[in-house]
Amino acid sequence: MGGWGSGAWQTGKSKTSSHWALDVRLLAREDLLTPGKGFRWDWSSGEEVIGSIQIRVGEDRVTLNYSARDPSENWQQLDYPVTLDWTACPLGGQRAWFLCPARDCGRRVAILYGGIVFACRRCHRLAYDSQSEQQADRLTRRAQKIRRRLGWVPSILNGDGDKPKGLHWRTFERLQVEHDFFAEASFSCRMGRFGMLAYA
Repeated sequence: MGGWGSGAWQTGKSKTSSHWALDVRLLAREDLLTPGKGFRWDWSSGEEVIGSIQIRVGEDRVTLNYSARDPSENWQQLDYPVTLDWTACPLGGQRAWFLCPARDCGRRVAILYGGIVFACRRCHRLAYDSQSEQQADRLTRRAQKIRRRLGWVPSILNGDGDKPKGLHWRTFERLQVEHDFFAEASFSCRMGRFGMLAYA
């Protein structure tokens, strides 16, 4: 693994999308958390593999093995355990979690982000992409989410669509009002005419 995305050593607040993410839910879904199993996990961009990590699974932990660049640009070989925790699901079964291996953390998380050490979002001081959105972009995203739910043509520039079959009229009318509010607010924001939002 390379030094790209070594969030713990970067200044400013980096985004989660700029770091390699190791998601325990995905490992569990792929049935990879069986004790005794060893495998390589890759990150790719298109057809090109841009990073990889070796993972060994134990009874209550996974061991991560990879190389990374430190702040002096020297390569280090890392090999350390990450404890697994399990919680019961309401409908049966168990859900896996990582316990963040960063010093003095141990927070239960689903995703660890790459750096010198794979650690939780807080330890790497990472922000979600949505936290840096401009207000107009956030409003547009909320309107687009409603459009997808209603099966309308993407983009608020296309106007409203029809009620989907099987959706109650009351629900449709509520979603239509919400959509129109967010779309109009987005347009107004981009034209500099919109202040504080009143819609919850």
